[in-house]
Amino acid sequence: MTDYGQFCPVSKAMEVLDERWTMLVVRELLMGSTRFNQLRRGVPRMSPALLSKRLRRLERAGLLVRFGSGTRTSYQLTEAGRALGPVVDAIAAWGTSWLDLRDDDLDPQFLFFHISRSVPAERWPVARTVVRFVATDARPRSAQWWLVAHRGEVDLCDFDPGYEVDAHVTSDLRTLSLLWRGDLRWERTVRDGAVRVDAPAAVRQALPDWLGHSVLEPAPAG
Repeated sequence: MTDYGQFCPVSKAMEVLDERWTMLVVRELLMGSTRFNQLRRGVPRMSPALLSKRLRRLERAGLLVRFGSGTRTSYQLTEAGRALGPVVDAIAAWGTSWLDLRDDDLDPQFLFFHISRSVPAERWPVARTVVRFVATDARPRSAQWWLVAHRGEVDLCDFDPGYEVDAHVTSDLRTLSLLWRGDLRWERTVRDGAVRVDAPAAVRQALPDWLGHSVLEPAPAG
């Protein structure tokens, strides 16, 4: 770890947190990832070796604990790690307010993985329900994604799961990403044609609730 040689609490915190990827690993743990492969899906551009290194460093710093071994290893934040939740939220709010998305920030795999984790599964029908997303400007192999909800669980597929689709959502990757970040409102993007929804009227009405307020509405001020 970097030693800044200062008693300032900010410098002491940065000795643990300012290495590349560290805060994103903490973000994934805060969002509920407990397994190594789950963490990798949340940081797909991070090498497995570096992820292992960061997890060991967070463990030594007392921010997480590791359980099990081998393929059964899981990770959980300690009280100190969970206390970073408001810090991550504040950084996210600052980034939303002050930083623009670049084209190379637009990653369909990252986007739909995080949408699948953030949707409120309890709001979906008990019967199997499928929403197909098409990112019109993504590469063909990563342009289509399916959310499959069944009995309180939501799974993400990057291939056609073979079930009847209840709603088709079509838009460009930037618009979908801004919706997930909270920069855009669902109702306005649909009304303006930036997002096209092909579904029966009842499904169209329920879809925003299925996807969750955090995906559809701007973050509240203050």
